[in-house]
Amino acid sequence: MTWHQITVITNENLAPRIADFFDNLGAVSVTYMDAEDEPVYEPAIGETKIWSNTEVIALYEIDVDPVLIKTRLYAQFKADQMHNYRHEIIEDQEWERAWMEFYKPMKFAEKLWVCPTDQEQYETGTVCLTLDPGLAFGTGTHPTTALCLEWLASHELAGKTVIDYGCGSGILAVAGILLGAKIAHAVDIDPQAITATQSNALKNKVADKVACYLPEQFTPIQADLVLANILAKPLIDMAEQISNLVAPGSQLVLSGILYEQAESVMNAYQKYIIFNPPVQQEDWIRLDGIKR
Repeated sequence: MTWHQITVITNENLAPRIADFFDNLGAVSVTYMDAEDEPVYEPAIGETKIWSNTEVIALYEIDVDPVLIKTRLYAQFKADQMHNYRHEIIEDQEWERAWMEFYKPMKFAEKLWVCPTDQEQYETGTVCLTLDPGLAFGTGTHPTTALCLEWLASHELAGKTVIDYGCGSGILAVAGILLGAKIAHAVDIDPQAITATQSNALKNKVADKVACYLPEQFTPIQADLVLANILAKPLIDMAEQISNLVAPGSQLVLSGILYEQAESVMNAYQKYIIFNPPVQQEDWIRLDGIKR
């Protein structure tokens, strides 16, 4: 199947209005992309980040008239507020499988493999987690996730209760079970993350040991291990809430923290957690420690 793709670059204030305009004209999908390589490290929880210069991309079915859409667009919005208008005809692709060309098996602490489907690795003394790109963030390729996987694969988890707070794809919860944990509670504010986690737990034959919740569905408990791979601001804002999930003498692992944010995060948790020295990969930090 072929599609019309219409793209225009505008400012952060106008981008949502143009997106709504495309949507009202029947777009199958509308997405935002950064037009100037402006990094985004710390959006608020639930926020959709709009960049200073944002590329708004609309996808339409092939029978739509792109000339009419352009005419209406420029009738609705001032021409000097938009630039780089572009129309393309694009072919359907198996996007996830195309991305898989760049997603290869990864090994953590000589104990845990994370592999795409059909590239599973089986070695004596290791476990293999099968994971494909999907709805939610977390395949092990990003340093924040890799730091957590390395920690999991380096520690004894047999019989432990785990909480994966901000579970994304569920990779940490599933890895914890494969590495011996008794049960993993996976919590996320995004329903798509819950769907992805359930799917990945099923794929790895551990669905009976991974319980998934939206925050309002989760009754707080105290676990042997709590992992929170989110971002520094929500980690700081929820320091007491997250710390209360850790049983006394048990372990907390925090990730999604930039190097310059590590001290602020540690300060927020200092009355609850005794931290080990931070572990760095690229610009990112993992913090881990024991509940006082």
